[in-house]
Amino acid sequence: MSRDKVVITGIGAVTPNGNNVNEFWTSLTNGISGIGPITYFDSSNHRVKIAGELNGFQPDSILDPKEIRKLDPFSIYALVATQEAISMSGLESESLNPDRIGVTIGTGVGGIQTLEDQQRVIDQKGARRVSPQFVPKMIANIAGGHLSIRWGLRGPNQTVTSACASATDAIGMAMRLILSGDADAMVTGGTEASVTALTIAGFANMKALSQSNEIPERASRPFDKDRDGFVLGEGSGMLVIERESHAKNRGAHILAELAGYGSTDDAFHITQPSKGGSGALKAMERAIKDAGLNIDDIDYINAHGTSTPYNDKNESAAITELFKNHCEKLKVSSTKSMTGHLLGAAGGIEAVASVKSVLEQTLPPTINYDTPDPECALDYVPNIAQSSNVNSVLSNTFGFGGHNAVICIRKYS
Repeated sequence: MSRDKVVITGIGAVTPNGNNVNEFWTSLTNGISGIGPITYFDSSNHRVKIAGELNGFQPDSILDPKEIRKLDPFSIYALVATQEAISMSGLESESLNPDRIGVTIGTGVGGIQTLEDQQRVIDQKGARRVSPQFVPKMIANIAGGHLSIRWGLRGPNQTVTSACASATDAIGMAMRLILSGDADAMVTGGTEASVTALTIAGFANMKALSQSNEIPERASRPFDKDRDGFVLGEGSGMLVIERESHAKNRGAHILAELAGYGSTDDAFHITQPSKGGSGALKAMERAIKDAGLNIDDIDYINAHGTSTPYNDKNESAAITELFKNHCEKLKVSSTKSMTGHLLGAAGGIEAVASVKSVLEQTLPPTINYDTPDPECALDYVPNIAQSSNVNSVLSNTFGFGGHNAVICIRKYS
């Protein structure tokens, strides 16, 4: 018995290389990086002085300035990206049942900027000066709460934190809520505002970040032999997904099908992937099976591709082992080469990129790919976007704690 299709009717993005979907996609397909010197704080005493900050972002075109002051940036990014996705989908109609529309959103560190700010307040001015807005600005679930309040969405509302797999897990869980009959439509994706002094220092001191400070736009170099760590980024990627019949009944324009989801854990190490990427392999395998597809049906993988030595070789090993001879045709690329790593929001913006790949029949490149690594021996769409027949895409995200999450996006037919 075939199950209902879940379809994507809206996408929204706020990223280091584009403040909406069109800007983001144009940057990706032209190989434009959003990585540059850190401007949010004085990084002179930090090992790492680069990040993927938002550029020219103006939330006051959508949100009231008074409202902005009450929000942590991670909530602001989610609200702006969701506005674009909902406007595209037409989900704002008063004829829809808000009890059947929910929110599932992923974030890795939530309102960490607010946490750092208020820690300074209590250290310098004392406990009585801590803002009463501190807790409702900082808690990780508050972005999802704001989305429901703004659009009156009274269906299921959940926040997922599974490190860098958060947004992909959120999208997969949202799909499950629709398939189980708990919702007709869901707003889903991820958001992160983690370019802060504490976050940069923490990742740098565990030697996870690239220290290629001299030429920031070349620092993120997934699958390249000379890669030396990831570059931290920020932003949000959001989708509107619906039961196919719900979308058709309201005359929505369907962008793509959200066809499958797979999730596993390595049960191996808190920060390192399992050798050979066994957990990642199983997550990809589950997503393909969930979509009702075969291995040979996958045309393209938007890889986790962080630019770290461990991830890239193990993800490549997992893909090679799973796809075997199909690797001769399979295309793989990492858009993190242009955005940096958005942690819990990575799967959100990469899902948006995957939808656009299907719509535009175009593969975004892995830029900064200059020196092949013998341990990474796939076709990484080096440096230049390619036109290609793209019917089925996997979007991979893997996180600290051994979390692996993969979704499958298909051309709608």
